[in-house]
Amino acid sequence: TTTLAVLALVADAAVIAAVVIFIAAQISPQAAGAVDRARDALSPLALGASWAVAAIATSGSLYLSEGIAFAPCRLSWYQRIAMYPLVLILGIAVLRADVRVRRYAIPLAGAGAIISLYHYQLERFPSQASFSCTLEVPCSVTLFTRIGFISIPWMALSAFLLIVVLLSAAGPLGEEAMHAEAVTE
Repeated sequence: TTTLAVLALVADAAVIAAVVIFIAAQISPQAAGAVDRARDALSPLALGASWAVAAIATSGSLYLSEGIAFAPCRLSWYQRIAMYPLVLILGIAVLRADVRVRRYAIPLAGAGAIISLYHYQLERFPSQASFSCTLEVPCSVTLFTRIGFISIPWMALSAFLLIVVLLSAAGPLGEEAMHAEAVTE
């Protein structure tokens, strides 16, 4: 579980760096040029990297439930519903070099991130009412914490957000994307 927590920290650092760089690009034309160059360099790897993140997150989820025998709560199941299909969807997209998968994968990862964020705050503030908790496997119980704050929902949130960032960097955007998609269809 410590390895998974460290991977979550790496994902968090990448997401924070992407957000900071995006904000800097909105403020400075020089930063915008640097962002374009960085995106061009990352773009060919982004689709495969997003698949790798989904595959590692899915493997980690299965390890926690099947290997360590943590029973997933209802919110964990909802997060799994968002993450598990991404392995297949993104895997097919990698094989086809199809960046148009963003249309489907980003909303799915975004929904998973929202559920993860709700689940994480529910762990931190367990006395609140929840629509999803059961007595058998309550969603408000933190099964483990690493580095003081990283729990299972935090790791899922980190993976979902990194997938969104990577898919946002994959292939052409804007007018170029519309033109490229029109040509390939």
